[in-house]
Amino acid sequence: MKRKKQSKFPAKYVLLIMTILCIAIIGCSLSASGSGPISAAAGAVITPMQKGVNRLGSALTDLRDHMQTKKKLEKENEELRTQLAEAQENLNQVQLNQEELDNLKKLYNMDQSYADYEKVAANVIGKDAGNWFSMFLIDRGSNDGISVGMNVLADGGLAGIVIQVGPNYAKVRSIIDDNSNVSAKNLSTSDLCIVSGSLKSMNESSLIEFDDLRDKEDQAKVGDQIVTSNISDMFLEGIPIGYITDIQTDSNNLTKSGHIATIVDFEHLSDVFVILQTKDTTNEQGGE
Repeated sequence: MKRKKQSKFPAKYVLLIMTILCIAIIGCSLSASGSGPISAAAGAVITPMQKGVNRLGSALTDLRDHMQTKKKLEKENEELRTQLAEAQENLNQVQLNQEELDNLKKLYNMDQSYADYEKVAANVIGKDAGNWFSMFLIDRGSNDGISVGMNVLADGGLAGIVIQVGPNYAKVRSIIDDNSNVSAKNLSTSDLCIVSGSLKSMNESSLIEFDDLRDKEDQAKVGDQIVTSNISDMFLEGIPIGYITDIQTDSNNLTKSGHIATIVDFEHLSDVFVILQTKDTTNEQGGE
């Protein structure tokens, strides 16, 4: 069974039709510049095409302008980011300088407060793990005249005592450490008490404890300042420790106990003073 041959439109006819259409369009375009029916018909065909081309051209022009504006804004933003980074860096430097100035002022004021004692300034360079400076290292040692038993000051108050010394460093046990006990007194009443370090209390309330306060006249009150006593074996007399925040009578009805807010910020220690003098004692490692 023979298949019917499929008729194909010759390619030469397609080319001929396309050529005629192009000539017609060119003729219409030329006629559009004249007058008469042909010109009107040509105008009806050509004008929308021109409007479309014009709109396309305008759109492309707007897109080009938009891209140029975008590039310009991106460049300006990059410049502004650079300027902002430089301004932030300058601000950080100013803050660091201000912090150093504040620390120097504190050290100067502390130096004036204890002018009768020979002292050496030191930087805190390390501490034990945890949030608190219960044990810390300073960058001064025996080469600077520091020895075991010397009192350490910070923020205008008692920070701790030197317990170990190397040529260029010293280890300090602060008064908040669990092993610290300081013989102290209420500056308002002169009644003696014991100030005990407690990291548990520091973690719970940022306070340390005092007990065995013999307040026979019931004169002690919240806000009274606690300082080192004259009978302390290890600490020089009259160094501020902190202020009473609460007080209660013990079960024996003879003594009182409570908590103290320390003068020293034991969470942010950076600079200290070491008093180059030790309290006379028969047992340098004994009670404090």
